[in-house]
Amino acid sequence: MEDTAAAQSGSRWLTQCERGDGGMAARPSVAESTWVTALTLFLPAPLAASLHRSETIRWVRAQTGQESGWVYRLRLLLMGTRSEASLQFDGWPWYPGEAAWTTPTAMSVLALEHLQSHGNEPDLAGRIEQGKDFLLARRCRDGGWNHGSTRALGYDGGSYPETTGQALLALHDVGDAKLAASMARAEKHLAGCESLQAAYWLVLGLRAHRRPAEVPAGLKRRGSTMETALGILADAAVEGRHFLTIS
Repeated sequence: MEDTAAAQSGSRWLTQCERGDGGMAARPSVAESTWVTALTLFLPAPLAASLHRSETIRWVRAQTGQESGWVYRLRLLLMGTRSEASLQFDGWPWYPGEAAWTTPTAMSVLALEHLQSHGNEPDLAGRIEQGKDFLLARRCRDGGWNHGSTRALGYDGGSYPETTGQALLALHDVGDAKLAASMARAEKHLAGCESLQAAYWLVLGLRAHRRPAEVPAGLKRRGSTMETALGILADAAVEGRHFLTIS
């Protein structure tokens, strides 16, 4: 793939998105590095040769949610608010300095695992485990995941299909016994799913745990870039080929 003209063109475009802090912006016209930086770590080494990959890795490793820092915890203490146990784990935010959420955490965990599996960064295990612990601590009462908050305004939060699939994908090597309720919730989401993208994420998450899962027959496959890309990954997972996980 790295030898195709399209792949090389894409690699050159990514160099325009590099920022001075080591991160990547979503497009050349955006000034700030964001969570999409982690996605570039899936690139094969030949395609990443023109990028400052060591700086990118340092940027991704350094990102944590604002709520897991000592300043935030001190503020809660001074306000007389009890700190939740889930705040002890470091996830990843959408933007630097903001709260950590499910999607950027799941994608960052998968990206760092990919690097570790290729032997490029052998000391990533601790950061990866922190991300997985964050996801496990942020499960909703129904077993799935939403954007990353288990409670709001005193009420239990409900899970979303997209983020439930993403979290299960990132937790692909966690034992089934610990995730039984989560997989049951994902299967219920998939059975009534009305979003094609959500269905693809659920298929990817469930198949990563060797659970049978298919896109519901009633969902019409459309051709947006995101849907096409996720569809390719989901179809491969149905065939037993998992491109986003190392197992």
